[in-house]
Parts: sequence; C-alpha cells; structure tokens
Amino acid sequence: MEAFLVSTGLVAVAEIGDKTQLLALCLAARFRRPVPIIAGILVATLLNHALAAAAGSIAGQFLQGPWMRWVLGLAFLAFAGWALIPDKLEDDDCPPDRPDRSIFMATAIAFFFVEMGDKTQVATAALGARFENIALVAAGTTLGMMIANVPAVLIGEAAATKLPLKAIRYAAAACFAAVGVWVLIVG
Repeated sequence: MEAFLVSTGLVAVAEIGDKTQLLALCLAARFRRPVPIIAGILVATLLNHALAAAAGSIAGQFLQGPWMRWVLGLAFLAFAGWALIPDKLEDDDCPPDRPDRSIFMATAIAFFFVEMGDKTQVATAALGARFENIALVAAGTTLGMMIANVPAVLIGEAAATKLPLKAIRYAAAACFAAVGVWVLIVG
C-alpha cells in the first residue's frame, strides 16, 4: 500500500503545472467535452505508466546493492530540481479540432506521447525500481495524474490560471527531495 500512496501523492503534486496538465487544459478548451478527454487521459496514463513502472521494476531487480539506493536517492533529488522548472505548452502543441478524429483518440494519443520522457513518467520508472510493484505504482501514479488533470479539464483554463503554480512547483520539489533523502537514509 505504501507504493500506491507514495506514487499517488508524488505524481499528483508534481503534475500541477506540468505540460500534460497544460495539454489537458488545451484539450478542454478546444473540444469542450470532458468525458472523452478524461477517458483518454486515463487510458494513455495507464498504458504509459504501466510500461514505465515495469521498466523501473526490471531495472530495480538487476541493479541490486547499496549503490542502487544512491542512484534512486539522487534521481529523486534530481526530480526535485526538475520540478522547479516550469513547463510551457506552445499553441502549436494543441491538437487540431478535426471532425474525422474522435476526442477520445486525440486525447489518448496526445497524452501518451506528451508524457514520454516527462518527469512524472521518469518518476514512475524510479518508483517502480524502488517498490518493485508494477501494479501498485502504475495505479498510484495514474491516480495522481487523474487527481491533477480531471479538475483541469472540468474547471478549464480560466480557473487554472489562478492557481499558485510557483508555490505548487516548490511543494512538488520538496516532495521529491523528501523521498530522495528518505531513500538515501532509510534505503
């Protein structure tokens, strides 16, 4: 259960102001149909994070020993620094409103690819290596993504511009740093 809770909390906080959340806002503004957008985000995140957690878990099995603790701890400290860098989504990154594509498919495809190499995907891999429980890590990180992105879709861009993104980025960085220190100390 620890893997699920830590994964959920870290990703929920780290996702605030992230480029995938900005994509969710863009999709909500473009399509104005929250149900297929939310469903697309869920499917894309489940697939993406299950793959990332599996890769991390496999890496964690092969990278045993005390130095693995240092690799993971330093990785989470690097995520803390990465969380301080604000993400930006260019207007060209918004998927076009084409009647020949379903909103669900446009969302799922866009989210899957935008999440590639993102800090939450890399963090999911690191959490998979730390906890070696693919299902709980993928479920937790997916829930964290949904906690951050569903309100973005429902509330829309107007309300999201009022969020204190700088303070939220600092909180995400503090969470990642705390996990990094915890891994280094507790192992």
